[in-house]
Amino acid sequence: MHELLKDIHQLKKTVEKTYSILKIDEYVEKLEKLRGLSQKENFWNNNEDSVDILKEITVLDNFTKPWVSISNKILDLEELAKLNDVNLKSELIQNYEELNSSYNLIKEDLKFIGEYDKNNVIFSIFAGAGGTDAQDWANILLRMYLKFFEKKLYKVQYVSENTGEEAGIKSVSLIVEGDKVYGNLKSENGVHRLVRLSPFNADHLRQTSFARVEVIPQILNSKDLEINNSDLEIDVFRSGGNGGQSVNTTDSAVRITHVPSGITVSIQNERSQLQNKDIAMQILKSKLLKLKREQEVEELSKIKGPLQSAEWGNQIRSYVMHPYKQVKDLRTKFETSSIEDVLDGNIQSFIDKYLDQNLSSLDSD
Repeated sequence: MHELLKDIHQLKKTVEKTYSILKIDEYVEKLEKLRGLSQKENFWNNNEDSVDILKEITVLDNFTKPWVSISNKILDLEELAKLNDVNLKSELIQNYEELNSSYNLIKEDLKFIGEYDKNNVIFSIFAGAGGTDAQDWANILLRMYLKFFEKKLYKVQYVSENTGEEAGIKSVSLIVEGDKVYGNLKSENGVHRLVRLSPFNADHLRQTSFARVEVIPQILNSKDLEINNSDLEIDVFRSGGNGGQSVNTTDSAVRITHVPSGITVSIQNERSQLQNKDIAMQILKSKLLKLKREQEVEELSKIKGPLQSAEWGNQIRSYVMHPYKQVKDLRTKFETSSIEDVLDGNIQSFIDKYLDQNLSSLDSD
């Protein structure tokens, strides 16, 4: 019984630590306040706010309930084990093993404790060094991610697309919506390098190409950011690219430039100029808030890691088709020879390794 009690105590400490990291007590307190609001007589006076509150109650309840439950069960199990009743030993061991298994399942929440991990994403791909090969590589990456989004049941909305003259794409931007989208896709932010025999030169020589993937959490409302209209330049132009022929009948595309930062957002997907302007402002706010948060952490000159040019020395992952086959993540060191499988959208293993690495660093704190 002594060893069992020791194991239970260790599990209790581990759960308490995770409980603290996830700030479960704060979320439980917030949940109770929202439940109190929902029971007031005038709760439905503002229908839109009421619906949002009920949605938040559901999310918080689903998140906190497993943690509160396992914490209470461990306390009860510890008290029973302290009785040192031999007749209860087999039952206590079984209960301990079940609780330990439950913890290992729900601790996956630790992978998504970032401020924006549950947000949707503004997902962009930019062709880098390598000319036509790089534009083709950017298009291959787009296909890979679209297949991955389909497997994850993510909803995808095209924002803009700039095609290459000969092949591929120069750039593309999407809004990706679903469960924990930013938490899953943040691992893809950075430069991706391809080595292959080029289909675009007569000698069929080996070519190295680069493309940059940019992953920004979509932030629809933020009290931390105010944009002055005087800082904006808004241009309207004729739409083109993804969206169909009917898009081209009006000057519906919108380009918004934030003059102080130099950030420019172009939208040409929706038929309405007003819709395009709204989406452009959403993306601009998300990019500016990301930049603001990075500047709060360190000097602007030190935050260019994910935004560096797509060329040698800056890649996060290499995809080699020749002289051998290999995909290797340079951060986690995870690799596979099944490059065709990866390019067919099966990238979850790379994402999991990245999240597991971050989880391991938390566990060791």
